[in-house]
Amino acid sequence: MLERLEAEAIQAADVDGVTFSDLGLGGNITRALVELGAETPFPIQAATIPDVLAGRDVLGRGRTGSGKTIAFGAPLVEKLMENGGGKKRQMGRKPRALILAPTRELALQIDGTVQPIARSVGLFTTQIYGGVPQGRQVGALQRGVDIVIGTPGRIEDLIEQGRLDLSEVTLTVLDEADHMCDLGFLEPVQRILRRTASGGQKLLFSATLDRGVAALVDEFLKEPTVHEVAGEDQASSTIDHRVLVIEHRDKDAVIERLASREEKTLVFARTRAYAERLTDQLEDAGILAVALHGDLNQARRTRNLEKLTSGRVNVLVATDVAARGIHVDDITLVVQADAPDEYKTYLHRSGRTGRAGKEGTVVTLITRSRQRRMSELLERAEIDADFEETQPGDELLEELATR
Repeated sequence: MLERLEAEAIQAADVDGVTFSDLGLGGNITRALVELGAETPFPIQAATIPDVLAGRDVLGRGRTGSGKTIAFGAPLVEKLMENGGGKKRQMGRKPRALILAPTRELALQIDGTVQPIARSVGLFTTQIYGGVPQGRQVGALQRGVDIVIGTPGRIEDLIEQGRLDLSEVTLTVLDEADHMCDLGFLEPVQRILRRTASGGQKLLFSATLDRGVAALVDEFLKEPTVHEVAGEDQASSTIDHRVLVIEHRDKDAVIERLASREEKTLVFARTRAYAERLTDQLEDAGILAVALHGDLNQARRTRNLEKLTSGRVNVLVATDVAARGIHVDDITLVVQADAPDEYKTYLHRSGRTGRAGKEGTVVTLITRSRQRRMSELLERAEIDADFEETQPGDELLEELATR
């Protein structure tokens, strides 16, 4: 089915001079966007906002960092205003919009953008995710909210407890749908969507559109408009992809050199144990670094991510599952200490840099024996990358480390 869906590609030049007001957003919302630093729309926003306001289902293809949260968040709030706005003030009012995300980190970051937009017009959001006691979340639902933002596991838990009723949800967003499917959330997402109002509007955003995502599109999206932003795919000129072929014995020294820079660096490790070891190694080398992985509790994960965001540390060492919610716009270098096993993981990791049109570099470390496998993976990802042999002290490594 997905092969038959033709995307409307939009260039950055196509939206020159276009304002959020031109797209149909009201004054309070546009002022809230300015306060968030969004004075003019990105291409994906200009492409999708009119369709969302028109009530159409939307399928957005593209990597993270293209401005998707505002692309669905701003018109979602505008739509709720059209349908009664903040007039329903009674306690326990049922939510009318739902935003599903694969991880609690991403849910929190989405709420950080959507909440001020909603508050600007008298609407309320709440976050629902696992890993923390549910009392505060249940309390918010009892007071009444307009927009629920959360992860499938805890949302389904609260539905089964009778504490969350989605029957009046008329607008649902699935963000990073491919990652939700990868994490085993396909069936929970399907069950959740079936509990929303019949005929409700659906918006689905995903970097890739295979397997589980195809099933979601086929069942829940009715004649969607399909958008992808030209020039913002993974092969974008804003991202420089490099594969460094190294000796295994040089790996630690190469990682240290790449991480010893002033700008933000994200290092990917396959296991939690290796992420901790790398973090300790970098700290021992005088490089401020923190780890992010599943063995850390939510408070620690939030604190470590905030250290990177605030600039108190410049290096974050993360595993893939923990890093799915990392949306930090000024990460300029991604180092894959462990090469990914599949192309979707590569796309996800590289999407952490080069965000919002900024430049970034992705460096993957492999040994000679892995070159053929890496070539095949990059071909599937439709990415051109230079393979270069290097060792500590080489000019190439020095050049990458000083970017």
